[in-house]
Amino acid sequence: MEKPLAMPTVRHRHRVAIYDMDRTITHSGTYSGFLIHVARRRQPWRLLLLPLVGLAGAAYALRLVDRSRLKAINLRLLVGKRFPRAEIAPLAESYADKVVARGVHPAALEQIAADRAAGYRLLLATASFHLYVDAIARRLGIDDVLATRLDEPDGADHIHARLAGDNCYGDAKFARISGWLADNAITREDAHIRAYSDHVSDHPMLRFADEAVATTPSRGLKRLAPIMGWQVVDWRAKRRPAPGPSQPRPGKGGDITLSE
Repeated sequence: MEKPLAMPTVRHRHRVAIYDMDRTITHSGTYSGFLIHVARRRQPWRLLLLPLVGLAGAAYALRLVDRSRLKAINLRLLVGKRFPRAEIAPLAESYADKVVARGVHPAALEQIAADRAAGYRLLLATASFHLYVDAIARRLGIDDVLATRLDEPDGADHIHARLAGDNCYGDAKFARISGWLADNAITREDAHIRAYSDHVSDHPMLRFADEAVATTPSRGLKRLAPIMGWQVVDWRAKRRPAPGPSQPRPGKGGDITLSE
């Protein structure tokens, strides 16, 4: 397995390590797993609507709806049109426990720890929902989070099944990163930036970085990375040992694939 990146040789006022989450830090996507986790524990009858989720996915594949609309449709089907934060928050916490216990690449955890030890400020930038990403980030020791926001027109008490702003993906994610840097008075010249992602949609973020790492990359990113001179690593290479008689079993534990 590749060793974690080392300390940079040039000193900068700021060090920032930017991580994508789904299939970069985690083994698989987390968005669909969260929706099913909530439906099973809150309103199991909503699982009968999974065929409609499949139809929405087909509409997306035919380009009849975009990613943002698809995410809102699936959220409405499996969680509801409008739901109390107080009901969802404990489920977000239990889902975060599940993801961190069973669904994270150990090599990603090693790199996060190495970046933290080298003085990097850790930024998680993901298309997944803030609703549960914040809980995962806390467990990973991530400093800051940029994620897809949901509409809360009634204040903090209720959340609506529609996006507030853009899906934090591709160019929109990079715009959020640029805004975050500005908000934190971090100029490009004064920062050493590392970026990690599995997907070619993150090419704006990876191009922006001083050190770009394609982690267990998708087919498109695997083709692009050598052209751009980006490091390619396979974080699947090292797995946590299976629980045995002398080992405690981690966490609690489905996942169908829905688009980010």
